[in-house]
Amino acid sequence: MKKYHIYLTSEERKLIIESLISEKNTLISTGKYTDCVDDVLLKILQAKKKKVKVIYT
Repeated sequence: MKKYHIYLTSEERKLIIESLISEKNTLISTGKYTDCVDDVLLKILQAKKKKVKVIYT
């Protein structure tokens, strides 16, 4: 399996977390399993934060 690295701003990270929580709540209200959303949410929350210098040319 190939690994990918995604660099997100704090705003993008917050938006992804909010979207995943919303999707999880929707799945719970319809009585479906939330395992896959839980896995992705856990990976996002446990991901290391790294400062990257961006140079605009």
